Amino acid sequence: MPRTLRARLTCGLVVLLALSCAAVGIAAVVALRSFLTERVDQQIAAAGSRFPASLEHSAGVPGEPDKDNQYADTRRQAPGTFGARLLHGGVTAAAVVRSRGDTDVALTAHDRATLAAVPVDGRCHVLDLSSLGDYRVVATPGDDGDVLITGMSMRGVHEAEERLVEVEAAVFGGALIVAGAAGAVWVRLSLRPLRRVAATATSVTSLPLDSGEVTLPDRVPDTDPRTEVGQVGAALNRMLGHVENALSKRHASEERLRRFAADASHELRTPVAAIRGHAELAMRHPGPVPPGVGRALERISAESVRMGGMVDDLLLLARLDAGRPLARDSVDLTRLVLDAVDDARAAGPDHRWALDLPEEPVTVMGDAARLHQIAANLLSNARTHTPAGTKVTVRLRQTPHATTLAVTDDGPGIPEGLRESVFDRFTRAPHSRTGHGAGLGLSIVTAVAAAHSGSATATSTPGETTFTVTLPGRD
Repeated sequence: MPRTLRARLTCGLVVLLALSCAAVGIAAVVALRSFLTERVDQQIAAAGSRFPASLEHSAGVPGEPDKDNQYADTRRQAPGTFGARLLHGGVTAAAVVRSRGDTDVALTAHDRATLAAVPVDGRCHVLDLSSLGDYRVVATPGDDGDVLITGMSMRGVHEAEERLVEVEAAVFGGALIVAGAAGAVWVRLSLRPLRRVAATATSVTSLPLDSGEVTLPDRVPDTDPRTEVGQVGAALNRMLGHVENALSKRHASEERLRRFAADASHELRTPVAAIRGHAELAMRHPGPVPPGVGRALERISAESVRMGGMVDDLLLLARLDAGRPLARDSVDLTRLVLDAVDDARAAGPDHRWALDLPEEPVTVMGDAARLHQIAANLLSNARTHTPAGTKVTVRLRQTPHATTLAVTDDGPGIPEGLRESVFDRFTRAPHSRTGHGAGLGLSIVTAVAAAHSGSATATSTPGETTFTVTLPGRD
């Protein structure tokens, strides 16, 4: 069964035309058969019973084969005319008019029985004689108590029917081929507006509608309300207008939020730094400091450091969201990973750290500071959310088309409820060992990877969690 609308319409057109041709052909054959049969009946009526009556003086022993029909009167008889004389239910003579002059015909016992069964009612009946074929016959009573049968061959009728069927097959077959080709072209032209609607809808589905500024494609030009396709096109244009308005409002809101985050982060850096400085200055006071005040100053300093890191992260995300370009230098990713693992080993000596690096240095084009932040955040995430003794393996691979950095740990894994949102901002695991962090580390990883035209993914099962960052291969 064709699946496309164009193919279905074309096939439907051809099938309907084929059914129409078949109906016309059958009607023509039936009408021709009826007309020719009527003509045969007229010929039988015109011939009368003169021909079978002339057989009365031929050999006349009922039930025995006729040997000679020398008295058969074939004058004014059409070739193929059949005549038979029956007496007391048996065929006494039978003959058929031929152009070569002889009238003998050999009848089988079945033929004789069939002739004897013809009703003597003056109506035409069809018989199948084994030696002659189909005949249209009429049985009439004779003057001497005999039965005279006159018949005309149906061969001409059958030949005319067969010839008509052949002509119809050739003509209708050609008409179906031409109509199918013309119908396919016509349907294709008629569906062009629908294809334009489909092309517009397809182009919309390929747009990244999840974030950022989106420019919708041109509207559908076919909007005639008098046609079904025009109604669909007009409805699609109205829907695209609503979508465009909604996307514009969303983009404006996102831009305001980004500007707010960037401005707030920038403005907070100064007071946070001031708070940290004053706390450190107070802790260095040479005079005696009460224990409670000293503890409070330590907490103020620690929290100001954490708040400063959070502000820096928010400012970085705001800049990345704004599309600010990063540096494009040749970065030795192998050296960068080694430094990040050394830092992680110093910060988490209770973890087991392993390296799986290729023999040749891996270099990529990008921003060294931001790429180092990717590795540092992934290692910090593995250290923070896994218990002591967890093995963390860092793998680095490079192909002509891509460079991958994978960090795998054999910890408990990511909770199922967080797997879909692990890269979202402010996502924090409920069983974090430290309780610190704002949940921005992995969102920075995916944002920096995207800024380098790459991607970040995560897979997790109990006992094996892998974060993979894929970057383009070196140009």
